[in-house]
Amino acid sequence: MTDYPFFKVRGREVHEVGVGPIHAGVIEPGHFRFMCLGEKVHHLEIQLGYQHRGVEALLLRRPPMALAPTVESICGDSSVAYAWGYCAAVEALSNSAVSLEIDLLRGIALEMERIAMHVATLNGLATDVAFLQGGGTYGRLRTAIINATQRVCGNRFGRGWLRPGRAHGLSEVLRQDLMQTLTAFACDFTEVNELMLASLSVKARFQGTGIVSTKTAQELGLVGVVARASGVPIDMRIQLPGRVYERFPAERITELAGDCWARMKQRMREVDASVQWLLKVLGDTALDLTGSAAPEALGKPLAPETLCLSLIEGTRGPVVQVLETSSQGQLLHYKVQDPSLPNWFGLAMALRDNDISDFPICNKSFDLSYCGNDL
Repeated sequence: MTDYPFFKVRGREVHEVGVGPIHAGVIEPGHFRFMCLGEKVHHLEIQLGYQHRGVEALLLRRPPMALAPTVESICGDSSVAYAWGYCAAVEALSNSAVSLEIDLLRGIALEMERIAMHVATLNGLATDVAFLQGGGTYGRLRTAIINATQRVCGNRFGRGWLRPGRAHGLSEVLRQDLMQTLTAFACDFTEVNELMLASLSVKARFQGTGIVSTKTAQELGLVGVVARASGVPIDMRIQLPGRVYERFPAERITELAGDCWARMKQRMREVDASVQWLLKVLGDTALDLTGSAAPEALGKPLAPETLCLSLIEGTRGPVVQVLETSSQGQLLHYKVQDPSLPNWFGLAMALRDNDISDFPICNKSFDLSYCGNDL
């Protein structure tokens, strides 16, 4: 890591600024090298790898049906997205069918995670520009959502909610609890959004800052919420909906400006859409969401010499997991790709020709995962 060959910009007036890997906060490690002329950033190079844990090798050390706790820990704020992708993959490899209701419970867990993590990003954005109403309120609203998740599965980040062949069910009491929590959340969320969108100081910092054009986003292959905020309509819930999002379609949402303001608005709109999606599913009394398991999924062997690809649209974008089995039906390879991987260079491009003081808000507007990249 110490011999990393950073890109160099030559010139008497050019200077380098190194930030990290240890930062002024309880956050993940990563090194950012800015090539600046005065306060303007000409080039940003991002050095990652400090969080490398050997995840893919670790996933081959345990029985395939017992990997859920490890998979949920790959990227802690995307536990549900990773768990669903894993469950879907091993169920497909073992030819084990689960009911629509089980998958709908997984969809509920995923949208709860999306709401909580988008609101956490909005909280960080508000705090970074000293918008105190947002900083206080978004934090409280996120807590309401993750506490509701804990009441369902015992963990605020959704760990344990999903397992191969099953998912934690919702009693009628829990179902009503979630609906009441989401309804109250929606009112307060709308109010604080209106305050933040009307703030002149927030507009001054976010509008026109950290622009990634639609063309650049497409050329870089950006994905997820960052791509959609630059006008690229890519969302696995729409492109590859599966039976959950075929039954209850996700709303197509994009912004065009590609700046920090657009990324903020994209998250606000996606939270609103997720709340309405959840209320629609939870309000469908014809569905049995008590979570009866499919026990045959647990004991069946995996198909030999088979490759399975799973894609789940997590908070940041598509979580990709590829499982390959040997001739004996054992896991031969387990490949993981977090949506942060293709998006980190988007952050570097967003900083070009911006003031170095804009880096914190650009970084938070992307809100990428270090450990998801490093594995």
